[in-house]
Amino acid sequence: MTTRTATARYDGLGRDGKGHLTTQSGVLNDQPYGFGTRFGDEPGTNPEELAAAAHAGCFTMALSFALAGAGYSAGALETKAAVTIDKDGSGFRITKSALTLTAKVDGIEEAEFARIAAEAKANCPISKLFDTEITLDHRLER
Repeated sequence: MTTRTATARYDGLGRDGKGHLTTQSGVLNDQPYGFGTRFGDEPGTNPEELAAAAHAGCFTMALSFALAGAGYSAGALETKAAVTIDKDGSGFRITKSALTLTAKVDGIEEAEFARIAAEAKANCPISKLFDTEITLDHRLER
């Protein structure tokens, strides 16, 4: 199987610290993150934004493959993931990942689309990774 890596470096401690993230692919290369990018509006990224990107990408690809496997060959899918982090005792916890999907799939009926999308939501690897509520709202365009 495949293993992917990323590295986080944090210089300093607490709110005053500054972090940098680097991914194996190089898409992120010393990308800044820290308290201000996570809980404020400073430029940079944060773990929740990256988790949202991972969930949106994973679910959308899983759905694409499931639709192709069901015999559909033309369409377009766009998913937004909104990951929520809430206070949990003395720390924090991701409490929800809300997927919002807009899709156009030629020749599919709403009920079949909803069934295939729900299966993709339940079975994509990132959905399985999250120990939180995962919702899916979708709009099938004609």
